[in-house]
Amino acid sequence: MKLFITILSFFLGSIVVIAQNTKEYDLYINDTIVNYTGKQVKAIAINGKIPGPQLDFTEGDIAVIRVHNKMHHETSIHWHGLILPNEQDGVPYLTTAPIKGMSTHTYTFPIKQSGTYWYHSHTMLQEQVGMYGAFIIHKKGEPKLPEYTVLISDWSDENPHEIERSLHKATDWYAIKKGATQNYLEAAKEGYLGTKFKNEWKRMHAMDVSDVYYERFFINGKVDDEASQFKAGDKVRLRVINGSASTYFWLTYSGGKISVVGSDGEDVVPVEVDRLIVGTSEVYDVVVTIPDDNKAFEFIATSEDRIGHASLWLGQGVRQLKQPLPKLKYFEGMKMMNDMMTLGGNMKDMGMNMSLQKMDMNTVMYPEITGKAGAAKEIMDMKHSEHSGHGKSDTGIVTLNYSMLKAPKKTTLPDVPFRTLKFELTGNMNRYVWTINDKAVSEVDKILIKKGENIRIIITNNSMMRHPMHLHGHYFRVINEHGEYSPLKNVIDVMPMETDIIEFNASEEYGDWFFHCHILYHMMSGMGRIFTYEDSPPNPQIPDPEKALKVVYNDDKRYYLSAEIGLESNGSDGEIRLENTKNFAEVEWRLGFNDSSGYETEAHIGRYLDKKQFFAAYAGWDFRYHSSEESEKNLFGQASTQAKRAVACVGLIYMLPWFVETDLRVDHEGKTRLQFKRDDIPLTSRLRLWASWNTDFEYSAGSRYILTKYWSLSAHYDSDMGLGGGLVLTY
Repeated sequence: MKLFITILSFFLGSIVVIAQNTKEYDLYINDTIVNYTGKQVKAIAINGKIPGPQLDFTEGDIAVIRVHNKMHHETSIHWHGLILPNEQDGVPYLTTAPIKGMSTHTYTFPIKQSGTYWYHSHTMLQEQVGMYGAFIIHKKGEPKLPEYTVLISDWSDENPHEIERSLHKATDWYAIKKGATQNYLEAAKEGYLGTKFKNEWKRMHAMDVSDVYYERFFINGKVDDEASQFKAGDKVRLRVINGSASTYFWLTYSGGKISVVGSDGEDVVPVEVDRLIVGTSEVYDVVVTIPDDNKAFEFIATSEDRIGHASLWLGQGVRQLKQPLPKLKYFEGMKMMNDMMTLGGNMKDMGMNMSLQKMDMNTVMYPEITGKAGAAKEIMDMKHSEHSGHGKSDTGIVTLNYSMLKAPKKTTLPDVPFRTLKFELTGNMNRYVWTINDKAVSEVDKILIKKGENIRIIITNNSMMRHPMHLHGHYFRVINEHGEYSPLKNVIDVMPMETDIIEFNASEEYGDWFFHCHILYHMMSGMGRIFTYEDSPPNPQIPDPEKALKVVYNDDKRYYLSAEIGLESNGSDGEIRLENTKNFAEVEWRLGFNDSSGYETEAHIGRYLDKKQFFAAYAGWDFRYHSSEESEKNLFGQASTQAKRAVACVGLIYMLPWFVETDLRVDHEGKTRLQFKRDDIPLTSRLRLWASWNTDFEYSAGSRYILTKYWSLSAHYDSDMGLGGGLVLTY
């Protein structure tokens, strides 16, 4: 009898497997060259396309996807938002083996869900250069309705590794390209000089809505995409995917209201809005109506910094343009941030009054809300209708926020205990360090979780940037006013000053699952955590997990090279610097043309010690020679060694208000020097001033006029080298 039951079970199981539809795809990954503006740029194509092909499945399918890496370097693919076995998740060296050059890797997993998803490389910066595509899953028996996939992305002609290095250098070249430097002359002209002074007093740089300058934005790989097959009366489901590396997009429609019906692949109770912002990696399903024949209506995705857009034209005929979003009022944003930031560089705690995007911290910058003249209304007044859960402003514009999202079914978690974690999103915009609780991924252990337990995460954003936080392999509840019907998502956009609560059940069997900011350059600098299930079995994809984890941790440990080299008529001065998240090494010099002008060089290695990285300690050496017979004393009454010196030294650096760098050091002979220096005072969009003075009575002051990202005209006066002018190379 037992034998009979065993045979019958095997037979029935075989029938079930046969009944399931196996759907197969082959993806061929190749290096390629694109030419959008006469400039050849390296990119990655999937099956010869950017973005890659859309993968279509039906709930219940078995996905078999063969990835053929035709490049000579490794790659990976992560299936964003999908619930699947851990070893299929696609994070190289963490869950899945990297796909080595000239090899093939096969992903096989069951399709357990339906909705709008996407896939992308999780290897270094490949996502920025074209390695992404849509992943659409239909419900079983779902009637065929008009629909269209809207995969939005950003594109730079610059090598993404150079973008990343430049961000760590704190260049304001991207702000110059955007017309958003918020310099002193502009502040004076617009009546915000006091605001600018206060901003720098609190050691805050200019408002930065988006980190990178992008030459263009795409919908499905085009600046203008067309869907002419739709006609008057059609209700079209747009599957909107933000596949960008670092850009948020405003979505608006010239044909009327937008009905939001899904988010991150999960249905929500339909809600009508005039516009919504979609965070990096977020997904929204929306329904729009084609109101008339013989017209094409613009569904437009505008970058959050409003420097560009991409359009989808729905219908055929005369194009009906949506009114462009006006330029941001940066100084209003700066004024607001001054009020919300302490002198110590921390955001003031607003608690749960600030949550769920209900108070859009950028509202004061939107002329369409505040008007083109005059200051914005007091944004901190929580009774203001703009901040209600309904998202409606006094101008009548309805903007989506998370409190408006309601799940159609209860989303309560199993009745088991909760474990609460507190994540503070922290960072340093100047050095481009992004962390959680002031620690990068490589600086903390994995977070152990038990299968079946409930995890509650309280997320507070103590930075000036938005962070779209994504959890692999799980859905979480975004706790809002709908309680048991709080929506399910796998990405949450956490705005500056916000505190949000998400909850998920540890429903998977085993493995490591990544939780990270989906702005590519934030993730690579360390903003993430790894959840790991207790007693997980060995992962056959990762035969040496300790060695593999070191590769994962290397992402945020990398060092970045920068340099500033002056070539002027009175000599050369400059600095070469190598730094990572916490450490730095630097060499600086001042070389005159003769003994009277002198020769000076210093070298240091150091480490930042505090949360905001205002404070650092270093050790190094200092050599200098000037032909001078004068015997002078420094400010401390010690015999000055500025003419001849060869010493070892230790020192402390502290960033004072107005970005004045204070450097106190003592050498092995007991001599002390205190130096004050301020770089990059933005007088105009391209003109920068700087000055320094120390207690050896050495001083210098100068200016740079920025010509290109790397070259500037310069002039300066040095107490030893005299007056000079020339060029500066900034790398």
